[in-house]
Amino acid sequence: MTPEAFSLTLSLGGRYAGEQQWALHGERSALVARVQTDFGGVLPGVRRVQTSRMHPRLLTSLGYAEGDGRGRPGFEVNFDRRVGLITLRQGRDEATQPLTTEYHDPVSLLLWLRQLTAQDGGGPERTHAQLTGGRVLIQRLPDAEVDGTPCSGFFLRPGNAYVYVEQAAPHRLMRLIQPTDFGPVEANAQPAARRTVQGRERRRRV
Repeated sequence: MTPEAFSLTLSLGGRYAGEQQWALHGERSALVARVQTDFGGVLPGVRRVQTSRMHPRLLTSLGYAEGDGRGRPGFEVNFDRRVGLITLRQGRDEATQPLTTEYHDPVSLLLWLRQLTAQDGGGPERTHAQLTGGRVLIQRLPDAEVDGTPCSGFFLRPGNAYVYVEQAAPHRLMRLIQPTDFGPVEANAQPAARRTVQGRERRRRV
């Protein structure tokens, strides 16, 4: 696949709360996504790095890791279809369980919603996805505009998260709303003009 990169700006109560950088590329027989979230502004300055390996067509998860980007991830899950096992590691603890269905992880689920949006009619009104933490109900919301861009909306339970995906290609993730202990954090796609300026600034610094 063609490598893809995009950024989202985080806000909490209308105030700056950090940045999120997405990078997607093909690797052997998988699609790999790396998501780096740098919280800041009104939130504590913490970095979270998520890496997802996915089936390139189905976007189901082959493996997922989450940490701070330094050293070994604090949480990892591997889906081994050859032996039919899921292996979960958190710190020094490890557990296995039978692999009996296809799974998504938090990153692959969002990219799968892009795929649903690209379908005729924008996908079903209600569907489900299986994560290691449990089954997620996905409900279509009325179409909406985000910064003037027509979007398909989705509501995810449990978690009570909202996802808005651009209806036209390339089906960008335009807005994510996730409840947190601090309140609902929004992640909004950066305008094209801002991305271009930032890209020029990075090239000048190199």
